[in-house]
Amino acid sequence: MDSEAKRRLSDLGLSPTRGGDASVTGLSVDSRATRPGHLFAALPGTRMHGGEFISYALRMGAAAILTDRTGAQIAADALDGSDAALVLAEDPRMALAYAAALWFGAQPDCMTAVTGTNGKTSVASFTRQIWIMLDHAAVNLGTTGIEGAFSAPLAHTTPEPITLHRLLAEMAGEGVTHCAMEASSHGLEQRRLDGVRLRAAAFTNFSQDHLDYHDSFDAYFAAKAGLFARVLPPDGAAVINMDDPRGADMLAIAADRGQSTLTIGQDPDADLRILAQRFHAAGQELRFSYDGQVHQVHLPLIGGFQAANVLVALGLVLACGTAPADALPVLSRLEGVRGRMELAARRSNGAPVFVDYAHTPAALETALTALRPHVMGRLVVVFGAGGDRDRGKRPLMGQAAATHADIAYVTDDNPRSEDPAAIRVEILKACPEANEVPDRAEAILRGVDALGPGDALLIAGKGHETGQIIGDTVYPFDDVEQASVAVAALERTA
Repeated sequence: MDSEAKRRLSDLGLSPTRGGDASVTGLSVDSRATRPGHLFAALPGTRMHGGEFISYALRMGAAAILTDRTGAQIAADALDGSDAALVLAEDPRMALAYAAALWFGAQPDCMTAVTGTNGKTSVASFTRQIWIMLDHAAVNLGTTGIEGAFSAPLAHTTPEPITLHRLLAEMAGEGVTHCAMEASSHGLEQRRLDGVRLRAAAFTNFSQDHLDYHDSFDAYFAAKAGLFARVLPPDGAAVINMDDPRGADMLAIAADRGQSTLTIGQDPDADLRILAQRFHAAGQELRFSYDGQVHQVHLPLIGGFQAANVLVALGLVLACGTAPADALPVLSRLEGVRGRMELAARRSNGAPVFVDYAHTPAALETALTALRPHVMGRLVVVFGAGGDRDRGKRPLMGQAAATHADIAYVTDDNPRSEDPAAIRVEILKACPEANEVPDRAEAILRGVDALGPGDALLIAGKGHETGQIIGDTVYPFDDVEQASVAVAALERTA
């Protein structure tokens, strides 16, 4: 929308509690970015309520305030002395999301979203790749930013609504017609996707993560289920991975909403049914069935779990109207996502080094078990756990390494404000035989040095990330780069 445009609050779906149907010149959630005439949204937060900043936003010239009763009470004196309109909402985050959608207006015609603990980035990327190979102007939006026919960095997997809808409008203006979004549990819980006009949505899997933010497993699942229970409209299509134990729950939610469904998995009743997989050093052969027909395709992707990710992406594409005869032939040309089971280097003896984003117990277990069929020798892993995050997953990650790897190196992975040694101790309780190597670069070097012919190394935790967070400082660190450096150094001295 033109920066000089004005819209009445009623045009944005908002009903003023007082102050009349004011015209506003823009939207803001950061009081420092508020400009004269803006609607300032004062939202509840985990550490502080946005109501604390209402008085500052009013001094900056806000023409209207959107908040809840708590926010209005916090800023009662400032509001009483102001002519600004006040909009009280039970769920101001949702109200802001729909207001942002109406303010910016345009979105790519075909919007999809994928949620789940693991696999979101790969599914979104594969969906975008299929569309692009079919000559659609497509993007994926999430952890790795916006990629494809339009590119931009993102600070969050699912951006806050004003940023998100501004970007969607910009993409539509640049001719982007198809978009595959990652829907994080934080983004869903905070209503960031509300107002996105989804045609289809997908569920990959569910396991422990983000319990530092969500109160319980049930709360974490409920946040993800919001994609089908609230955001995807009744006439949308739900693509569900039934191999996950919570797949049946998601399917029931989708069916209750009246959404059409397309199921993935090994179950005989799955619409896209995995029949068989054969693994080799460079990828895998996948045999699956759809609509009574059996298909076989070569996937240049490491890890058995990638077959499900590919089929979830295919399900989204089919649900959006692409004919199977068009979509199936391009699957063999899919490329892996940076930092997702990425081949980072290879020793002269043939031993490969892979980098993966696995940073949860289930993801680490999945990555290790997925690598095993591709490896003739020993499986080596370098991993750690983040600070200021869910502590309960640390011993579980140690247990996953102890169970599924032959050699393990426990190292630091974004300790943040915590004592790195204390984090390692919690991991090592479950894998006391592992090697403790605090310095991540040294741990990678030692892991690479341990590789003999037929062995493979998995460096887990960071994936595409290019920094190590210690305290409040982000130091440059790239697992892929460090793997190459380690191989080069050892080959020179061999």
